Amino acid sequence: MRQRDALSEAPLPLFDDARPIGSPVLLPSYLKDHRKRLRARFLDGGANAVPDYELLELILFGAIPRQDVKPLARALMDRFDGLAGVITAPEAQLRKVPGVGDSVLVALKLTEAAAARLTRARMVKRPVISSWDALLDYCHTIMGHRTVEHVRVLYLDRKNCLIADEEQGRGTVDHVPVYPREVLRRGLDLDASALILVHNHPSGDPTPSQQDIALTERIRQGADALSLVLHDHLIIGKSREFSFRAEGLL
Repeated sequence: MRQRDALSEAPLPLFDDARPIGSPVLLPSYLKDHRKRLRARFLDGGANAVPDYELLELILFGAIPRQDVKPLARALMDRFDGLAGVITAPEAQLRKVPGVGDSVLVALKLTEAAAARLTRARMVKRPVISSWDALLDYCHTIMGHRTVEHVRVLYLDRKNCLIADEEQGRGTVDHVPVYPREVLRRGLDLDASALILVHNHPSGDPTPSQQDIALTERIRQGADALSLVLHDHLIIGKSREFSFRAEGLL
């Protein structure tokens, strides 16, 4: 029988059919004390009271109830360059880390989904143009740490409120196919009045390429012909963004 890896996770209690009902989850006293202290520090001081690796430990506590999660938290932080990189890492890459199984994946991806929905909620039923900071926060949350290029289109109604937020494509580390006809056709299907194009640069540098500039112009021309407004094209980097509108390219 193969020995369990030192970092492998025990199943969540909800799915632990092998453990008799009512039997306690036994932890060494030092682990119990560590978890208790860390939870108390978080409850007393909030997220600012704990560094990122301990925040990751807190997320992992529920997924791995019987083991020390500190080694796994450290391994994940090192592998994906920080908490944001861990939370947004692709499932296939996460599974390569010893100790990451279904329970850990669920915990991490639930955290990612909650963060995305919280930031998105700040834009819903509000004119996007007048809540621009909320839009930028949302884009950075869902795209700023991706390892391949993603393209999203935000479709707006006549009051510039969000109708739909749709991913149009995924690509490689430096390219993603975008089809202007499909982008504009979807706008017509939704009876949209305007749109905002968003994509990320995994390199972290949001400076547009010549292909980005040419694509934006093609979509702008097509939108004009269909009485749609291309409000902006945002390129999201790791710590900043590039706005075609703000830079005078639209």
